[in-house]
Amino acid sequence: MDFTLPLTPQYTQTGGTTKAASSSLFGDYAIAATILFTLVVFLFEAYLNFRQRKSYHKTDFPRELETTVGNIDRETKSSAAAADKKEESSKSGSSDDDDKKDKVDRNAPILPQLKSKFSHAQSYGLDKINFSIFSSTYAVTEEVVFLLYGFLPYVWDKACAVGAKYGWTETEHEIKITLLFLGIVTIVGTITSLPFELYSTFEIEKKHGFNKQTLGLFFTDKLKGLVLSAVFGAPFVALLLKIIFMGGDKFYLYVWAFTFVFSVIMMTLVPVVIMPLFNKYEKLPDGPLKDSIYELAGKLSFPLTKLFVMDGSKRSSHSNAFMFGFMKNKRIVLFDTLLSQVSNDEILAILGHELGHWKMGHTVTNFVVTQVYTGFMFYFFSLCYNSHELYRAFGFDDESRPIPTIIALVLFTSTIWAPVDKTLSFIMTVHSRKCEFEADEFSVNLGMSSKLQSGLCKIHLENLGAMSPDSWYSTYHYSHPPLVERLSAMMKLDTAKKLS
Repeated sequence: MDFTLPLTPQYTQTGGTTKAASSSLFGDYAIAATILFTLVVFLFEAYLNFRQRKSYHKTDFPRELETTVGNIDRETKSSAAAADKKEESSKSGSSDDDDKKDKVDRNAPILPQLKSKFSHAQSYGLDKINFSIFSSTYAVTEEVVFLLYGFLPYVWDKACAVGAKYGWTETEHEIKITLLFLGIVTIVGTITSLPFELYSTFEIEKKHGFNKQTLGLFFTDKLKGLVLSAVFGAPFVALLLKIIFMGGDKFYLYVWAFTFVFSVIMMTLVPVVIMPLFNKYEKLPDGPLKDSIYELAGKLSFPLTKLFVMDGSKRSSHSNAFMFGFMKNKRIVLFDTLLSQVSNDEILAILGHELGHWKMGHTVTNFVVTQVYTGFMFYFFSLCYNSHELYRAFGFDDESRPIPTIIALVLFTSTIWAPVDKTLSFIMTVHSRKCEFEADEFSVNLGMSSKLQSGLCKIHLENLGAMSPDSWYSTYHYSHPPLVERLSAMMKLDTAKKLS
């Protein structure tokens, strides 16, 4: 298949002639505004990247972090070390791979270890931000080039040409052509992004001791992802288009209901059906840790039904924990890497934080906001659905042919809706940080403050997290507050509780 792009945006008629793109005033403004917004966002984020890059060149350990972590070390009981050693028999899934990064001593003071890892963490962060600058520059270049050279209408014409061989017409078989179009776009996107993913995984992550997967596992995961996208994505798109076609002027209401139901179904299927295709989930062995977790869940009336350990070390030495499930069927998953990095009491404190999100309704709030956002997006899309001037500006200028619905949706979200999406994304980041502070406070009120603080420090240490992030960069990008801000907030809560 010839993927040479035309020199001007166009929407050719299969087997016919090519028309020049419309030069209407609205169209000119639409494409110019899209490119301008794209470049403004890129330049702003590039500025933040360079600010963060500068912070990674610092060689002096941050004073505020030194003071804060020093206080944690001083308040640690001498008996904690002995208690931690007794827990080893209840741990499972630790990774003994020959990392380039030194293992953290869970029983030693944290501050000296943070200081010893500071230069390594700075190097890791610098490699990641340099890569981010390069990859984002490529991404925006590709986006603008594809926009100017009419990539979408070109691929749509190719999909129509292939479909014509099977007797598919745009009016009667739009859904089939759309799926073919999305398949081509997905393949192109996979190919163009592959070098960046390979470099990130097998150069940066491997260099700093995090990557554990082989090339075979990497490509197996990639293939599974593409197959799952086809299995779940194709029916979703087909039903979405069918609802838009049959919904009339109020189609956005039916689409809204459909996406809500689909979201609920996927929230159930992803952890139960899809995630086990990539990782192994085993029940946490009986022992003090398991008993303590169920005791904590019972204390908070959290309907915990199953407790799993996931082999996260199969791909990376990064650690995590998460919860899932509806109503009275809740489950908790611990990465095996987490079990080897922190003590049992610290795991409980971390889960106390996570259960705080559940108790205070953060998860439900985020879900509701997402659904409301989706509903408004489709409502405003319905108002622009028949704006042919907009589509002509991007190369779909043949009025004798229907505007593909999927193209209309893509152009709407990438032009008119893009500023709304960026704004809401930032608002949700700010909201997420607020929720993290609230969940920390919840754990503190459970009497787990010191263990949560030390646990967060050890995880940060193991993951070579940024110890001196730029304030602007972290405000814009971080969904979790910087480590020193969380520690300081918890210490203030501890002081207030002692004085009360």
